[in-house]
Amino acid sequence: MSFPYKLVATDLDGTLLRGDGTVSERTREALAEVTAAGAAHIVVTGRAVPWTRHILDDLGYEGLAVCGQGAQVYHAGEHRLLTSLTLDRRLAGLALSKVEAEVGPLSLAVSRDGLDGEVLVGPGYRVHDGPLPYVFVEDSTEMWTAPLNKVYIQHPELDDDALAKSARQAVGGLVDVVMAGPGVVEILPLGLSKATGLSLAARRLGLTASDTVAFGDMPNDIPMFGWARHGVAMANAHEELKAVAHQVTASNEDDGIAVVLEDLLRTPGPRP
Repeated sequence: MSFPYKLVATDLDGTLLRGDGTVSERTREALAEVTAAGAAHIVVTGRAVPWTRHILDDLGYEGLAVCGQGAQVYHAGEHRLLTSLTLDRRLAGLALSKVEAEVGPLSLAVSRDGLDGEVLVGPGYRVHDGPLPYVFVEDSTEMWTAPLNKVYIQHPELDDDALAKSARQAVGGLVDVVMAGPGVVEILPLGLSKATGLSLAARRLGLTASDTVAFGDMPNDIPMFGWARHGVAMANAHEELKAVAHQVTASNEDDGIAVVLEDLLRTPGPRP
């Protein structure tokens, strides 16, 4: 069985994962068929490695994964980091002061670097219910005592899109700001994106953007869609991503990835 792409890149939350955090059997089987046909599968997620590793292990995934919005290239089979980019904490502090000067006080959380980097959550930061571990800190200065790969920000009144837009305007060229999911606005190293991380991982496999079909659901997937030959947004995707997608598939709850992969496996001719 042939397949027209050599690389399948999938986001996790809202894309590969269903709402309950699982991957359906249909999607698992479609990915298995694709890899049997010779393509590589790379997970590309905003989650840092400690919040991703258990999912990859459950999938029996042994390849490369791009984590932390592109900051980390992780070898799942060997359980080791191949690359890791940290956020300059002084620049992050300056950026936060500029954002707060525009919109008022923010609630913060941070993701520490490394295979076992903890997520520290400060006062007022709203955490999603679920199994992902975090550590609450009363004194926010504790957040800045070790290398970080990102800072999460929340505002008591602004919604995610408005906060991301205001923050992006306020920080200038100091750092990057992305909206990665409901209640998840992040400050990242300048120039970092899923596209930069995916390009590094692909290069290690001898693959390029023209070999790649990518799946996602949020604005942080826009650079990845700009890099890949073909970008597929889920039905549940943010409108900003749908606007730049080459194709829109079914939702993450309705096996949207499998729908596209099965079609490509059945009709594997040249694609745009």
